Amino acid sequence: MICLGIKNASVVVHLNRLHFRVQSKPNFLSPRRKSPSAGVFYSSVYRKKSVIVNTIDPFLMAKGDAAGEIMLTSGASGRVTALLSMQVLKSFLMLVNAFLLLLFFPFRGRKRCHSGQLPLSEKGGKEEKQDVGGSGCGVNSNNNNNRKVGVPVMRVPSTIVSWKSSTSAAVAVDHEVAIRRALAIRKVTDGGDVCRREFSLFVTPRGETMFTQSWTPISVKTRALVVLLHGLNEHSGRYDEFAKQLNAHGYKVYGMDWVGHGGSDGLHAYVHSLDDAVTDVKAFIKHVLAENTGLPCFCFGHSTGGAIILKAALDPKVEKSVSGIVLTSPAVGVQPSHPIFLILAPLFSLLLPKFQLSAANKKGTAVSRDPEALVAKYSDPLVYTGSIRVRTGHEILRITSFLQRNIQKLKVPFFVLHGTADTVTDPDASFKLYKEASSEDKSISLLPGYLHDLLFEPEREEIKREIIDWLNSRA
Repeated sequence: MICLGIKNASVVVHLNRLHFRVQSKPNFLSPRRKSPSAGVFYSSVYRKKSVIVNTIDPFLMAKGDAAGEIMLTSGASGRVTALLSMQVLKSFLMLVNAFLLLLFFPFRGRKRCHSGQLPLSEKGGKEEKQDVGGSGCGVNSNNNNNRKVGVPVMRVPSTIVSWKSSTSAAVAVDHEVAIRRALAIRKVTDGGDVCRREFSLFVTPRGETMFTQSWTPISVKTRALVVLLHGLNEHSGRYDEFAKQLNAHGYKVYGMDWVGHGGSDGLHAYVHSLDDAVTDVKAFIKHVLAENTGLPCFCFGHSTGGAIILKAALDPKVEKSVSGIVLTSPAVGVQPSHPIFLILAPLFSLLLPKFQLSAANKKGTAVSRDPEALVAKYSDPLVYTGSIRVRTGHEILRITSFLQRNIQKLKVPFFVLHGTADTVTDPDASFKLYKEASSEDKSISLLPGYLHDLLFEPEREEIKREIIDWLNSRA
């Protein structure tokens, strides 16, 4: 039933069209009247002056566009029909699809390549750059005598060059990586009488090149291995002093700058996926063990590096090959500067992954109570001091969430140290790790008033002594 507020008009409804015919002498006095010519019943109320169509005469439907009939093509009914048509719906979906393609095209991820043997033509002289263990995974700095001193050379297989390597942004990242790698190499100096310090380039199963370095004891026999993983925004070279102290007690130390840090591939402090870092660490541990057969291996991880070590240790293969792990201020639990970031992070990590979000940084957060240590850290060109990148922050939230859900599965012996005044990572989460982990051999040291960077606190020597004592009792 259709109501039209049209005075002095009768309505004719066709199957696909709506018409009206002007009445010369409408009769509104009769409550119900049958038209002798059209065969259509009309009923109306005089006060409302409305016309209601009750039935439709088939004869009128057959007449089509008779004289005196006007098609209502510009009315509301026509607009509604047009909006609901399949053609308009398809056009709308195509428009939405085009908009999404334009929106997400600039943020396409980097193409990944599979691990495997590189063609001989792409190995780029790799035969002359074999590492100590002869595994072919690293590049040893001692075999570069035929090169010009002070001129770092970076060789990247053509199979790992991304699809956008010709763009200005990719060229800028490659240039930045080359600069950071040169700085990292320059920091690798002679270890003196205590150790022999060397660097190498380790190609991961993902095809990316990681900067690694090692500290080998000279005056004492090597009793065990320690794989060291730094925290967010820093690099392995910051732990040079700690590595030399481990050397003095017979530990050969390996450090790796994980993706986006130090001298390794990737935009500085940008981590597309911490799962990639976990995969890289697993491969690096395997490489270290192959280089040093028969020696027990321990892992050390600070902050986000500790979270990466923990997730790697949940792998049964790593669990069997590692004798224990030491964690300082591990990122088992973190709190963003505002709860809203927990909601927005997943969306913005897809739309603007590399965007530097200054609001996500906690204002006035101190990581050490030693002013000299703070100056040394933030004046280091290999330490990232900018705002955290959106994707990186989201990945940290993801890995902490994973660890919270799987903390009971950890079986590797561990020693966790955490300052109670740490505002970067949560000391309560470390205590939860200690309480809920399935490891039979586990220890914890909660240090009252200590901040985040425990190995750079004024009491650093006491902390290092605790760590070395724990290692000595298990090596």
